[in-house]
Amino acid sequence: MDEHPHRTTAAQHPQGTGELPDHVTQDAVVVVPGIMGSALYDTTTGKDVWGIGGISWLLKAWTTPSGLESLAMTEDELAGKTGRIEATGLLKHSAWTPYLAGSEPYTDLVDTILTSVADPAAILEFAYDWRLPVATNGRLLADAARLHLTDWRRHPAHAQARRHRADQREGRLVFVAHSMGGLVTRAALDPGYDGDLHTDTRGVITLGTPFQGSVKAAVILATGRGTPVPLPHRKLRAVCATMPGLHDLLPQYRSLRAAGDVRHLTPGDVTAIGGDAELARNAAVFHHGQRSITLPGHRSVVGVNQPTWQNLTITDGTVEAHYDGARQNSDGTFIRDRHDRVRYFQVHGDGTVYKESAVLTDTITHLPLQHGDVAKARTALEAVTEIVRDDINPGPPQGEAGCGLSAPDLVQAGRPWKLHLSDVDSLSGLTCHLTDLANPGGPAARLALTWEDGIAVATASTPAPGLYRIEVRTPDGFAITQLVLSTEPGQPLAESDA
Repeated sequence: MDEHPHRTTAAQHPQGTGELPDHVTQDAVVVVPGIMGSALYDTTTGKDVWGIGGISWLLKAWTTPSGLESLAMTEDELAGKTGRIEATGLLKHSAWTPYLAGSEPYTDLVDTILTSVADPAAILEFAYDWRLPVATNGRLLADAARLHLTDWRRHPAHAQARRHRADQREGRLVFVAHSMGGLVTRAALDPGYDGDLHTDTRGVITLGTPFQGSVKAAVILATGRGTPVPLPHRKLRAVCATMPGLHDLLPQYRSLRAAGDVRHLTPGDVTAIGGDAELARNAAVFHHGQRSITLPGHRSVVGVNQPTWQNLTITDGTVEAHYDGARQNSDGTFIRDRHDRVRYFQVHGDGTVYKESAVLTDTITHLPLQHGDVAKARTALEAVTEIVRDDINPGPPQGEAGCGLSAPDLVQAGRPWKLHLSDVDSLSGLTCHLTDLANPGGPAARLALTWEDGIAVATASTPAPGLYRIEVRTPDGFAITQLVLSTEPGQPLAESDA
């Protein structure tokens, strides 16, 4: 058995005996997935509990009372005694999660990076238990990255790759991190733990990382409080209510509208919506300590143009999320109208992380993508390749193009539903398809687009329960996707509070 369970590498393939291509880097790459992006295994039951292949497993997990019970934190785990759950690898199959719409596998990302490294051994796929605090996983990542770099510098392909690179320098680390993985990477680069890891890192690429948190984390904690909601969403809330990792994703910026102003969430607010005050307090302290940590050679790939929650209101424990948010002046005050009322602006984002939360430095690549697709879409992979292959700046940020996609995350088979596209001026050259992921090689259903109250709209239905992918292609060459879970026709999706 591997004595380093977090160290898994990409599948081996022959590299040949000649000189390496000029574009190949001598650096070691670490791929860090986002929340729910690692497969998990319960050591006490001997069963896989997350990331299992097969659509039938997803349907059972989210629509039966006992599904996903193993993901709930135990008292021992909350006290810091970990090991019951082990991460076994990066997500290899498309998965669906309420509110987060879907998690795409990291196979394409790893395969793309393979084209830029001297040997598959240069890649570390860092799987982690995303239920735990980001700080805990950050230390595990620091240890794993240090060992990975040491091993890679001893590899024959490392010496071969150095020969055609400027100054024949030793390989360093490049982190490619999606979503929560960017927070884990920043925690790993805390100089208070491994003071040399920062120096040994050439670059960090973050893909849709919520450096300032996400309103969706608060919505997830509040699911099921006050009004009937779909069963899968209630199950997610039950799993996340005491999950430190989810609390680490709560918005750290001034996001709560109250008494004519916008303020920070407090531990009391988090308790009021069903979360844990201590975990919220720990998350705030953690994020405050992270502000001084810089990411070497940092480049952000940021999703844009997708309708994204930015602010929230809490009323009697019920959360109302808003697609617009307050904008600050350089002195920290909010922009206000002539009546001294806070003005709100729609900044958009990737559907989960609003744009300004994902930005940490000025080196940004904007792409019109959904959160789950920002580590898989062709345009995102092209940006990753450009950064991994060279020590140079990838160039100016790309312009905001494409369109925004808004669709339900949960539907019933046989029942029609609608999706909406924003920032669309013409239907010419715009296509929309629905693919059954149980039959990915089969024909995709083309959805007819039309105008409805000035918004581009398509009506769709799923023929059977399962997991489906919506894909919208725009005339400027962008593809925007989202996953939708379809349940049995007539199956009740909502339950009132017991």
